Amino acid sequence: MNQIKQLCTRGEGEATVLQGNIAFAVGCVRSGIHAVDGYPGTPSTEVIDKGLNHVQDMITVGWSVNEAAAVAMGHGHSLAGNDCVVTMKIPGLFQGGDPFASSAFFNEKRGALVYYLASDFTPSSTQHLVDPRPFIKSCFVPVYEPRNHQELHGAAELAADVGRAFHTPVVIMTSGTLCHSEGLVRLSELKKRDRVEIEVPLKTFNTLPVTARKDYDKVLGERMPALVEMVENSPLNTWDKGNGKIGIITYGVSDMMVREVQNSLGEQFDILSLGFTFPLPMKLINEFCQSIDGPVYVIEDGYRYLQDELERKGLEVTGKAEYDTLTEWNPEMIARKLGFGIATATPPAAQPLMRPPMICGGCPYRLFGEEVRLMKKRKKLETVFGDIGCNTLLYFMDAVDTNLCMGASEANRAGYVLSNPEKVGKCISLLGDGTETHSGMDATRNTLFRKIPGVKVILDNNWTAMTGGQPGPTSPTNFAGEENIFNLQSSLAAHGAEIVVVNGYDRKAIKKALTEVLQQAEKGSFTTLVVTGTCIRRMPKASFNTKMMVDEEKCKRCGLCQVCPGIQADEDGLPSYNNICSGCVSQGSACAQMCPVGALAPAEAVQSAGQGKVDLAEPPQNIVLPNAKDLTLPEKLAVAIRGVGGQGNLFFGRVLTQLAFLAGYGDTNIVKGETHGMAQMGGPVISTFSCGKACSPNLLPGTADCLVSMEMSEVLRPGFLSMLEPGGTVLLAGTRVFPYGVDESSYPAYESILESLSGYTVLEVDVLGEALALGDESGRSANVVMMGALSATSAFADFPAELWYQALQNVSPKPAIWAANYAAFEAGRELMAQVIVAKN
Repeated sequence: MNQIKQLCTRGEGEATVLQGNIAFAVGCVRSGIHAVDGYPGTPSTEVIDKGLNHVQDMITVGWSVNEAAAVAMGHGHSLAGNDCVVTMKIPGLFQGGDPFASSAFFNEKRGALVYYLASDFTPSSTQHLVDPRPFIKSCFVPVYEPRNHQELHGAAELAADVGRAFHTPVVIMTSGTLCHSEGLVRLSELKKRDRVEIEVPLKTFNTLPVTARKDYDKVLGERMPALVEMVENSPLNTWDKGNGKIGIITYGVSDMMVREVQNSLGEQFDILSLGFTFPLPMKLINEFCQSIDGPVYVIEDGYRYLQDELERKGLEVTGKAEYDTLTEWNPEMIARKLGFGIATATPPAAQPLMRPPMICGGCPYRLFGEEVRLMKKRKKLETVFGDIGCNTLLYFMDAVDTNLCMGASEANRAGYVLSNPEKVGKCISLLGDGTETHSGMDATRNTLFRKIPGVKVILDNNWTAMTGGQPGPTSPTNFAGEENIFNLQSSLAAHGAEIVVVNGYDRKAIKKALTEVLQQAEKGSFTTLVVTGTCIRRMPKASFNTKMMVDEEKCKRCGLCQVCPGIQADEDGLPSYNNICSGCVSQGSACAQMCPVGALAPAEAVQSAGQGKVDLAEPPQNIVLPNAKDLTLPEKLAVAIRGVGGQGNLFFGRVLTQLAFLAGYGDTNIVKGETHGMAQMGGPVISTFSCGKACSPNLLPGTADCLVSMEMSEVLRPGFLSMLEPGGTVLLAGTRVFPYGVDESSYPAYESILESLSGYTVLEVDVLGEALALGDESGRSANVVMMGALSATSAFADFPAELWYQALQNVSPKPAIWAANYAAFEAGRELMAQVIVAKN
């Protein structure tokens, strides 16, 4: 039985630590929701991808080709009497806005239609920061905003019950911070939900103008007054009374941030925390404001939805300025807003490297991006109209200029060349296969219909790659694992498009094809160029066996091979391969094709992974755990971990949550925060962990017991050092990761990094070197080596090693991985013992 099914069937009240999206997914099944549909979009993706995907025998679930289709699918489920949840990120709401708005005004008894909308107000991987609450309000759809992981776990049932009771769709709007952080959850009751018996003919559910008028009037005259009464009396509204001198009105994830400030500083202010943000319980809010003998603050994410609503009602509240750019609060910002003293951090003596997100080492898009960059440099191309997805990252290779939203690239190009017909052979549109089938095909049809010449490029990697490799119409199999019958190229041909197909790992073919189709565009033709190559995340492990080597005598040190983060040059310009190199998954090395003298070539294929080259110690098979009640552990423990995407920060955090749970912190609280989105593509990543007297995944400055930096210069990232308590401990890896196009001379000097860490206890550890010495040629176990090192520091020295062993085994139970992780962990403990001896 897989882990998700176990969570969906375990006993009521059992405690566990879950990511917010997984807590919600498990809650859907346990509460008897009949169906879940959606479209992948960070930070909502894991609900289906990592959660419900694994229990397809317990719930009807699948991906639709876009959000509008998913909304319509959900509405169809509700017309059958079933309760359906539709998942998406905020931009997806606007893509599905027509069916969302149209379905909002039906008033007849039916199954529940619940929307799970994940916001990303940072943003980490979202193209805009539009607050959707005013739009949702204009559709008169109630909005519930969970405040913690436990509420997120029960949100689907609550929303479905409201939907059934009031004959309305319901929005669950949750922050990306809550979606992607982990927290303590006690499993809900296992329930079954009967279908709703539809009592009227389906022809009642019709958006003819005459019925639309009647439905609108009924929503405002009957449904809304009933919803207002419901929210006024909802137990989800909580009023925590303090000394009456300062009041805070908040909701959603901001509630966690406010309580982190209160717990950390011991301040006694009044908190009114709302469950629903539409409609609002104005009687309760008025009563709260009248009870405060001092300022009332509104703490909310997004723009200033609640603040504006209260000010329109004549209430005097303090929040953001009218055009304040703040979209997400953290505990430090809240403390400063309330006037509580927080020390201002001294800027580090050195600055970290800029780390723009990048496509993966070995990505089939890379050679295409390089060729486009060179054509732009040679003035053969002027403008590339990009789109949303992995192709967006070609911007950082100067191979994409502009983009707008999902599927818009070709229509952008078409409009541009209608106004600039002389540019038709100097520009292209670009998008991925998933985006083409999402909404890009509309523009393909439009261009063909309008007979607009030009070039459209589809980078076809078979999967919805940017969000983690979910199946789509172009994948070999669908969500249920069945053979996919949709054929992209046949569909394009049926539309009347002229198609040219080229292998993404063949540089010469790409150059030839691009040159020819642009020439054809000058003559009035429209061509769709399809560049093929499977996403490397979905390639079999055997594909990674190609190892590259450099012939030092042939090499001219020209730097033309420096096209990938898997290869870097030393101070003399000689390239070498690092652990990021994938060998272009045995498809044809990009760097070798860039070399003009043939100095780069594959070494002999490696037949077995590096772990087999070293005899690893036998790990314990039966771990005897101490009684958590016998342990003497801190009331609160907090750690922050920084690194670069791909270094295993997320795994590190998962192990820490398991450790805390095994140590008995499940009786208080366990919270973990993490970065997702484009940061996975080689960008800066941070994970935070706290247990005990903790509330928020975001730490108040000066409250972390220890900082861990998996990459040396990442310790300099703004806001990181300020998290550490005075005199605290920094575990500093000796690993240096160079972004695409950056050489050694740009890296912060070692001396300046150490100068920035003066005043702290710095323990330097070569975790990557230790991982490589264990035979891990990828170096991916360096994070486990660092865990071993962390376990020997003063902050974690009281945790018995057996708890760490069990935590590691819980996260990765497969015997081979457990053996490798045990060896890496023990190597880290031994390494730290040596470091401490040398330090003393």
